[in-house]
Amino acid sequence: MCGIAGIFHAETPKPVDPARVERMCDALVHRGPDGAGVWTAPGIGLGHRRLSIIDLEGSPQPMASVDGRAVISFNGEIYNYRELRRELEQSGARFKTSGDTEVILAAWQRWGPDCLSRLNGMFAFAIYDLDKRSLFLARDRLGVKPLFLARLSDGSLAFASELKGLLAHPLLRRRLNPQALDDYLTWGYVPDSRSILAGVEKLAAGHFMLLEHGRPISAPKRWWDISFEERERGSEADLSAQLVHLMREAVQSRMVADVPLGAFLSGGVDSSSVVALMSEVSAEPVRTCSIGFDVAALDETSYAQTVAEKFGTEHEARTVGQDDFGAVDALVGMFDEPFADASALPTWRVCELAREKVTVALSGDGADEAFAGYRRQVFHHHEERVRSVLPAGLREPVFGALGRAWPKADWAPRPFRAKSTLLALAEGGEAGYARGLSVNTPEQRAALYDSSFAKNLQGYRGEDDLIALMKSAPARSGLDRAQYADLKFWLSGDILTKVDRTSMAVSLEAREPLLDHRLIEFAARLPERMRVRGSTGKYLLKKCMERYLPSDILYRQKQGFVTPIANWLRGPLAGSARAIASSSQLAQSGWFDRKHVAELAEAHIAGRSDNSRVLWQLLMLEKSITRLGVSA
Repeated sequence: MCGIAGIFHAETPKPVDPARVERMCDALVHRGPDGAGVWTAPGIGLGHRRLSIIDLEGSPQPMASVDGRAVISFNGEIYNYRELRRELEQSGARFKTSGDTEVILAAWQRWGPDCLSRLNGMFAFAIYDLDKRSLFLARDRLGVKPLFLARLSDGSLAFASELKGLLAHPLLRRRLNPQALDDYLTWGYVPDSRSILAGVEKLAAGHFMLLEHGRPISAPKRWWDISFEERERGSEADLSAQLVHLMREAVQSRMVADVPLGAFLSGGVDSSSVVALMSEVSAEPVRTCSIGFDVAALDETSYAQTVAEKFGTEHEARTVGQDDFGAVDALVGMFDEPFADASALPTWRVCELAREKVTVALSGDGADEAFAGYRRQVFHHHEERVRSVLPAGLREPVFGALGRAWPKADWAPRPFRAKSTLLALAEGGEAGYARGLSVNTPEQRAALYDSSFAKNLQGYRGEDDLIALMKSAPARSGLDRAQYADLKFWLSGDILTKVDRTSMAVSLEAREPLLDHRLIEFAARLPERMRVRGSTGKYLLKKCMERYLPSDILYRQKQGFVTPIANWLRGPLAGSARAIASSSQLAQSGWFDRKHVAELAEAHIAGRSDNSRVLWQLLMLEKSITRLGVSA
């Protein structure tokens, strides 16, 4: 795992200052503390920070091909590089190293952009071809590894693994993208379709760019997509056997490393499944780690301990106290863009714990998106059945009226918090799913904004991209469309961003075996009854793991990482919550209705309502834009 950065002059191959590329890479030192390098030629500069995982001494970057005609800067891991190397050697390729980086170079020289479909891994890389005078930028299928882009005033394209790499370039302007702010308040993160800074983009997952000197910068091209249009045939037993086989291959392929390796273990289905399959093929006890809270209702470490004892792992657990709110500023520095998923804090803490013993850790991320493990997906599946029997002309008057009249009862048990469900049923499936997934609805955001900022949005709504994505999805059902949206939108924007930034902050490589593309493609072909059965999501995954895991691990209610932010914002962070509406940079920005924000803060602090999610969003936004030096 590494950090990459570079500068490309498209129309005129101006000289690139190596010191400028070096400064961009220095901002990414946490991603690669083991080595650094810069390479330049007319019109191009590539930089690299290295975290050594494979071929520890023999693969410095940027790396030139054996013939010296192509140079690469690469972040990630290619899990099938040994098989590809053998195939390439049979066609005459020669290699100087034993790692995966040089294999990508040889694959590019043989197959061009088609090399991407042959790579099984997580990656973002830049290859400069001296013969073709072209730059090839590519990102892996699901967006495990990030790549930020910016077109600068001197005509160049700058790129880096994180926004902080671009911020080191003196020509980058720091102006707010208003649409990205609405995206952030909709979802709690800035999705891959935008950046919080105007003029900055992210190369989308499963896309590449091929740029040539003397030509305008071309738009990204999609090289991979996931399809839900086909259905697997076979008995439950047959499909279960196929699934276990694919999971076992995915786990085993990600256990290749020349450094200590372990796994995150939360005690949930996904991480427990990964640890179970790791234990099958490991000659030594698997190293595992988990994080808990000193609040019983939030702590899952006892389940992790159960799994650790069952498989004889070398387990480490640590408890995070309620007073860990002091880490908020460190989180802001990791993410650059505002990021309000509060589970980033325990994720960072478990990465810290893992890094004490290992350099690589396997996680269970991706299974919920692929196999319909989220409660919202199960709800949507059943809501779509209601929509199928009630015409839209009847749903809106009935469910819409009920939803608008239903009180927003944050304090009530979940079954009585029906407002969002009723409003979702009143809408079409795509709009209903977007409403259920969002942190703040359009109505809530409209109340937050100052009238001048709302006018500046010109009717833009953060939900629109997700709705359009679902409507155009290669899918057969509402459940398919929801999962497609989660895999293409939520996964890269939230889950993978969280894991990448928190793991890289401590120079830890996180690998996600359940995001192996062959496994994801198989899951997308499963019949709906193999994904959702009654109120149970991830049905087939849980069924096939019954031989490995006890039922209280497989079938207990999903919890996930949570943090006591509601209590923080009523206690030690209450002053910060109040300041958002009065003395903070946000208060002076003119973006928000200060009176409304003050009312939200006071109602939360007094315990009259739970406004912790939106207040946390605003607090993280305040800290982010202050750190970035953003102007309106």
